[in-house]
Amino acid sequence: MQNTMSGALRHQLKRCLLASCLLLVPALSIAQPAAGKAPTAVPVLMVSDIHFEPFWDPAKVQQLAAAPASLWASILAAPASSDQQLRFAALQKGCRAKGVDSSFPLLESSLHAMKTNAADAKFITLSGDLISHAFPCKFAAVFPHAAPGDYKAFVQKTVDFVLAELRATFPSVPLYAALGNNDSDCADYALDAHSDFLSTEGQSFAAKFPVPEQGHAQESFAAGGYYSVALPAPIQHGRLLVLDDLFMSARYTTCAKSPDLSAAAAQIAWLRDRLTMARRNKEKVWVMGHIPPGIDPYATASKLTDVCSGQPAVAFLNSDALEQTLSEYGDVVQLAIFAHTHMDELRLITPDKTADPSASQKSVALKMVPSISPVDGNNPAFTVASIDPATAVMMGYRVFESSDHLGTSWTQEYEYAKAYHQPSFSAAPVENLIAGFKADPKALSSASEAYLNNYFGKAGRMELKAFWPQYVCALQNLTTESYKNCVCTATPAAH
Repeated sequence: MQNTMSGALRHQLKRCLLASCLLLVPALSIAQPAAGKAPTAVPVLMVSDIHFEPFWDPAKVQQLAAAPASLWASILAAPASSDQQLRFAALQKGCRAKGVDSSFPLLESSLHAMKTNAADAKFITLSGDLISHAFPCKFAAVFPHAAPGDYKAFVQKTVDFVLAELRATFPSVPLYAALGNNDSDCADYALDAHSDFLSTEGQSFAAKFPVPEQGHAQESFAAGGYYSVALPAPIQHGRLLVLDDLFMSARYTTCAKSPDLSAAAAQIAWLRDRLTMARRNKEKVWVMGHIPPGIDPYATASKLTDVCSGQPAVAFLNSDALEQTLSEYGDVVQLAIFAHTHMDELRLITPDKTADPSASQKSVALKMVPSISPVDGNNPAFTVASIDPATAVMMGYRVFESSDHLGTSWTQEYEYAKAYHQPSFSAAPVENLIAGFKADPKALSSASEAYLNNYFGKAGRMELKAFWPQYVCALQNLTTESYKNCVCTATPAAH
C-alpha cells in the first residue's frame, strides 16, 4: 500500500511540476527575449513640399480668408465652382506659374494614402514648403484691395491648415515640421528673423510638443524658425534639430529685399551649440531643413555652366558652413533630412580632409524627400522609413507614388534595400552606393538604373542620364571646388 501510494504521489507530483513548467516557459520567454535579438524597427513617415494650393478654386478664396483654418476643410470639400477651371487657368497664366501644385483633392488623396501605408508611424517629418508657388501674385490677383496684414494672415491660415490636416489624419502621432523658402509672410526666398510671423507660427509648429520643450522651441522658432525636440519613444536618446535654412540660401533676402548674413550666422551658432550638448549627453541626432547643402547639379547643367573653365557651379546655400558643421559632428548626427528639389535623392556630407587631414570628422548620410506637389511634372510621392530605435539609424525605406498628378491611386514605387542592396541608409552604405554610381558613368548597372527611375519616375530618367557623371559628382562633393575637381577629373570630355 505504501509503495502504491508513493507511486501515485510521485506521478501526481510529476504532473504538477510539468504543468508548472509549461506555465512558466511562456512567462520566461516574454520576460526575457532571446539574447541578441534586434529591436523592432520604428516606422516613420517622411513628407515634403506639399505646396498646398488654396487658390485652386478662386471662387472659394474669399470664404477661406474670412474663416478660421479649422473651417477650411468643409469649404474646400464643397463641390467645385462651375468656372473653377477657367478662373484657375487665368490665375496661373497671369502669375506665370510654372505648373500646378497640390489641390485639396490631391492633399486628401495623399493623406489617405499615408494613413493606409503608414498607419503605425511613430512620428512624422515634414521638411518644408507647405504653401504653393507664386503665392503673393495669386493673393494680389484675388484681393487687389487687401489691407496691410491680410497677406500674412492668409499665409498663416494656409500653413496652419496643412499642419492641422496632417494632425487630424494622425491624431496621436508627433509631427515635426520645418519651414521652406515659400513659407513666408512676404515673398519667396524672403523672410525677416525675429518677426511676428515666426513668433506666431512657432506656436503652431510646437503646439503638440511636450511642455518642458515647447517653450524653448517656440522661443528659438521666433528668433529664426529653428528648434530642438527630443525624438519620441521608442527612439532611445534621440534628438531632432530643425533648421530654417532659407536664411542660408544663396537667394535669401529680408522682406525689404536687402541682404543679411546675421540670421544665418546665428542659426549656425545655435546648431553648433545644440550638437555640442548632444555629444556631451550622448544623444543621437537628426538634422532636418528644407534646402540641402551642396551643389545644385540640375541648375548647373541647365545653365551650361563650364566649371572646368572656372565658372562656379550653382550652390544651394551661400556658404559651406552647414555641411562643415554637420561633418564636424558626424559622430553625433545619424541622419540629415532635406528636400526642396521635389525629387527622390540622396547626398553624403563628407569631411574636407584637405582642410584638416588630422580631423576625426565623419560622413553623414543625407536623404532628400520627394514632393507631394506635382508642379515639376513629377508624380506625388512620400517616404516611409524604418528606424533602429537603439541607434536612430535609418535601416531602410519605401517610397509610395501616385499613379498620376491627381492622386488617383497610390502604390509602392520601390524599397531601398531591394533596389540598392545596401544594409542601411547610413554613411558607409551610401558611400558605397555613390562609389558604384561613379564607377558606372553610362548608368548601366541595376543600381544606377533604379536611381534614374526613382529620381523623377520613368518619364524623366533620360533627362538625368544625359548628365549622369556630373550629377553623381554632386552627391558627395558639396563644395564648388570639390565638385569642380570631380567633374573635371572624372569626365574631362564634359567641358
